[in-house]
Formats: sequence, structure tokens, C-alpha cells
Amino acid sequence: MTTMTDTSNAVRFREFKMPDVGEGLTEAEILKWFVQPGDTVTDGQVVCEVETAKAAVELPIPFDGVVHELRFPEGTTVDVGQVIIAVDVAPGSGDDAPVAAEPAPEPVAEPAEPAEPKGRTPVLVGYGVAESSTKRRARKGTEAAPAAASAAIQGEMNGHGPAAVAEARPLAKPPVRKLAKDLGIDLATVTPTGDGGVITREDVHAAATPAPAPAPVQTEAPAPVAAPAPVAAGARETRIPVKGVRKAIAQAMVGSAFTAPHVTEFVTVDVTRTMKLVAELKEDKDMAGVRVNPLLIIAKALLVAIKRNPEVNAAWDEANQEIVQKHYVNLGIAAATPRGLIVPNIKDAHDQTLPQLAASLGELVSTAREGKTSPAAMAGGTVTITNVGVFGVDTGTPILNPGESAILAVGAIKLQPWVHKGKVKPRQVTTLALSFDHRLVDGELGSKVLADVAAILEQPKRLITWG
Repeated sequence: MTTMTDTSNAVRFREFKMPDVGEGLTEAEILKWFVQPGDTVTDGQVVCEVETAKAAVELPIPFDGVVHELRFPEGTTVDVGQVIIAVDVAPGSGDDAPVAAEPAPEPVAEPAEPAEPKGRTPVLVGYGVAESSTKRRARKGTEAAPAAASAAIQGEMNGHGPAAVAEARPLAKPPVRKLAKDLGIDLATVTPTGDGGVITREDVHAAATPAPAPAPVQTEAPAPVAAPAPVAAGARETRIPVKGVRKAIAQAMVGSAFTAPHVTEFVTVDVTRTMKLVAELKEDKDMAGVRVNPLLIIAKALLVAIKRNPEVNAAWDEANQEIVQKHYVNLGIAAATPRGLIVPNIKDAHDQTLPQLAASLGELVSTAREGKTSPAAMAGGTVTITNVGVFGVDTGTPILNPGESAILAVGAIKLQPWVHKGKVKPRQVTTLALSFDHRLVDGELGSKVLADVAAILEQPKRLITWG
């Protein structure tokens, strides 16, 4: 049997298997190949992007060579352990050498140390998002009509809405960003044609070399997946395969809804003082460089409420018939992305100061917006906040993130008539909804947590006296 160390007939080809990119996942969909047969690859080079049930991640190859074969086309769901690419590690040495599969199930965990791209740090697989140089634009005007003011407030909440759209970086994969940089193209000027507004290589080339009536370019993929057929006129149905993040969401929500007995309670609260505090914090030098918005105060209020009612921060262990009390808070923030809803969490949020929490929220939102949230960032959450107010919704009955005890829904903040000090005045008002697992949390405990959050938002100075 020929081995990798047989000097008389060196193995020419090496195979790279789909790794388990985290959390014991069993499959992943190949979203994009960044190489084609005949391309030269180097140790640590990203060769493809895959989407698991939790996130999209990049896979680097752990050896040098020339791409011999891509085993699966884009759009294919591949089981962990299946070979996805074969690489000729000794080109020109003959055609009868055997193929050697990489024996390790997690080949991306032990490549030689590649040079780290400037401004990026290693994550679970590949590298994280480069630091953004985008600067926030100053807001115009100092006053707005109530409807416009409400929309602006929602734009401040967990990075969605009009304000967030104005500040978001163009969506593009790392290889496309590098191509644009090499060609001197500003991605902000490129018109995206990819799904979800993602800029593709073709978009960058089109911006760099605009030519009249260009001929259609034949794809280089050896076995490309056909694009979805256009909807025919008069068609009554369109069928979309359920996979990736959407499949995981469906399974998790069904499991949660039919496993944990949900109870939801509501409270409407005057948050005018909270909005004034947000405005003051934006001018505070200690908060310089971080994003300050209502979500920051709401998150801090929930953390204080959990500190006052620690029994709510728990999990139900069905196998051992135990209640697992958590002495830490990994605060989840539900984020809508082009690939679906994800819930990354801030680890040990209970230990963070207000400036630290603001920085963590900003990083969480920007990473989710870039589509680069890692599986590790979405694991281990204890409680979650979901902001339905960004869509102009007053409230909802959120379903628990699996394994968590509670989820707080925040509705739209609107200017409404409110009795304040015995008189009807216009005040900023919102509705909160707390869903909790009734196996863990009884009505009294859930009510106390929700009432504490509301009390803090009504009188933010309680953050000092209670926190």
C-alpha cells in the first residue's frame, strides 16, 4: 500500500474532505467555489464558502498544489467527511500516482500558519471580517414629525431600519473585496446582482471595464447548478428548497414550540426618559467611538432584571430531569440577515460595563450584517432580545431560542398621548413582551422580570440604584 512517505512512488493527489466546522454539524452546502481546476492553491488559501445550519464560513486548503477536480458543484449539500476537492500536489510527475485522502475529519484545524490578512483575525475557519473604515454620516436636521422620529428611533435599534441601511458596508465576499481593491474599484459604486444584494466578481469586473453589449460569459464551473428558472407569467406557485439556515430555523422553532410550554406577558411603558438618556450618552466622551441606541439601554435593563431575579436564567435538562441554573448571561440578539434569522450572543454580558456592552452590540450587529457570524458566536445563549419594532410592529409573542428560558420582544417606540403627572402629554411609548418556559419560570417570576425591565426603562436612574 502506497503511503505519503513512499519516496519511490510519491502520492500525487490529495483530497480535502468537508470538515465539521463546529458544534457537531453533519452537513454543509457549498455556496461558492473560489478556485477552478487548473488553479494553483497555497496552504491556507480559502477555496470555497459553505453554509451550515448556523452560518456561512470559509474553508482554507491545508496544502499547496494545483486544483485537479471539484467533486461537487455550487448549491450541493455535502455530508461532513465527504471529499469536496482533489489537489495535485506534484504536478508533472505522471498520471498513475494514487490519490490520498486527508485522514483527519477536521483538516482546517491544523494548517500551517498562513500570513494573516491585514486587519483581520483568525476565527473558527478562515478569517473574520476586516475592520470597517466606513464613517457614520451626520444626521440632517434637528427635528422631525412624530412618524419620522419613530422611524429614526427604529433605525437605531439593533442595526436595522433606514439609519442602519445608510451606514452598512456593501455586501461582498472577501475574495471579491480583494479583487475590487486590486482593481481600484470602490464597492460603494458597484451595482450588486447577487442574491440579497451581494456584489459578485462579475459586478466588479463590469465596473472596472464597462464595455458596450458584452458577450455572455460562460461559467468556469465544471458542473454548475442551474439558476432558478424565472417565474412564468401566470404561475400560481414557486417552490424553494428548504436548507441551510432556513432549515435549521424551522427545526429549532418547531422543537422549541412543541417542547417548552410558552407563556407570554406584555407591558406598555413610557420610555421618554430612556430616549433622553440615549441622547445624553451620545454626547458623553466615555461613550465615544461606540454606537449608542435604545437597544443598549434595553439590554442593560434586562441584565439588571436578571441579576435581581437570577432564577429566570436557567435551562431545562430533560435527560437528567434537572434545572440548570446559569450564573452567567450570554445575551442573544436576534438579527435578520439575507440568509435568515440568526441569534448570536454576547458572552458574559453580565460582566460588561455600559461602554463594553455598546461595543459588543456594535460588533455583533456589524458581523451579522456581513454574514460572517461564526457558529461559536451563536452557541451557548441563555436569554434573547428580539426587536420587532424595527419593522413598525407594536409587539409579538416570540418563540424561545432552543435551550433558553426567556426571550424579550421590543415593539416600536412611538409618540403617543400618555397620562404624565396627571396630564395627558405626548410621550415616547413602547410595548414589551416576555415569553418564558413555564417549566422553569412561573407567572410570578416572569412578571417580576418584565416589571423590572419596564421600571428601568421608565426611570433609567434605577440602573444605578439596582445595578
